[in-house]
Amino acid sequence: MTTSKLRAAFLGLGVMGSGMASRLLAAGFPLAVYNRTPQKAAACAGAGARVADTPRQAADGADVIISMVADDNASRAVWLGSDGALAGVAPRAVCIESSTVSLGWIRELAAAVAQRRCEFIDAPVTGSKVHAASGELSFLVGGSASVLEKVRPLLATMSKSVVPLGPIGSGAMVKLINNFVCGVQVASLAEALAMIERSGLDRNKALDVLTSGAPGSPLVKMVSARMTAADYTPNFALRLMAKDLDYAMNEAAKLNLALETASAALDRFKLALAARLGDKDMAALFETFKKPKP
Repeated sequence: MTTSKLRAAFLGLGVMGSGMASRLLAAGFPLAVYNRTPQKAAACAGAGARVADTPRQAADGADVIISMVADDNASRAVWLGSDGALAGVAPRAVCIESSTVSLGWIRELAAAVAQRRCEFIDAPVTGSKVHAASGELSFLVGGSASVLEKVRPLLATMSKSVVPLGPIGSGAMVKLINNFVCGVQVASLAEALAMIERSGLDRNKALDVLTSGAPGSPLVKMVSARMTAADYTPNFALRLMAKDLDYAMNEAAKLNLALETASAALDRFKLALAARLGDKDMAALFETFKKPKP
C-alpha cells in the first residue's frame, strides 16, 4: 500500500461525509463514493470522484474504505450483505468506521473485517459541518498503531488532529462520552435561555455573562447564537444527538453506571423528536421551551 497514492472509498455523503470526501478529492486522493441518495454525490462527481451504485462497487479496488453514516443500522447496511463494502473489499485493505455507533457493533464489524483478511480501526470524529468542510476535525482512533500509520496521511487531510486512544472500540467509547456531555450542555443551555427570557432579564447581557464566563464552551457559544437567531439549519441533526445520548446510556449501563444527566437530556430531546424537530439542528431543542402561540 503506497500511502501517497491511497485509493479511497467513502460511504455516506451527509452533512459530515460530504465535507470529508471533498477534502480527500481536493488533496488528490483517487476516490469512489457511495450514498444511499445518489443526488448527494453530484458535487463529488463534479470534483472527480467515481460514483458507485453500491458500497460493494465503491470498495472495489480501494486501499481504504471509510464509512460516515447515521447509526448502527446504517453502518451495518453499508458494510455487510451481498452489496456491502466487505463483499467487494480486497485483502489487506484498511476499513475505517467514522460513524458514531455502539461498541457492540464496532466489535462485530471488526470481526467481520478480520474474516475478510483486512484491517480495521474505529475513528469517529469531533467537530461539525464547518470543521468537516475545512479539514479541522479531530479523529478519535481505536485500533493498532501500525494500521493507523498506514492511513494517517488520508486522515490528516480531513483533520487538525488524529488521537490514538487504545484498542479497537476506544475511539467509539470516547466519542459517545464526548457527545453525551455535549447533549447535556445543549439541554441545560436551552433551559437557561428559557429561564432568562421568562424572568424578564436582558437576554443579550445575560447570555454574555454565560458565554464569556466559566460555562462558555465553544459549543455553548455556537449553540446559544443559533438558539437566539432560531437558525436551525443542521450542523448536527437533533435526531443524531438523541441517538448518541441513547447509545452512551446503554454503554454506561454495561459498566453499572447510570448517566442521570444524559437521561434527563434525552427526555427533552425526545420531546423535540415528537415535535418533528429531528432533522433540524440540535439547537432547535430550544423550541420545546417556547410557549405555544394563542
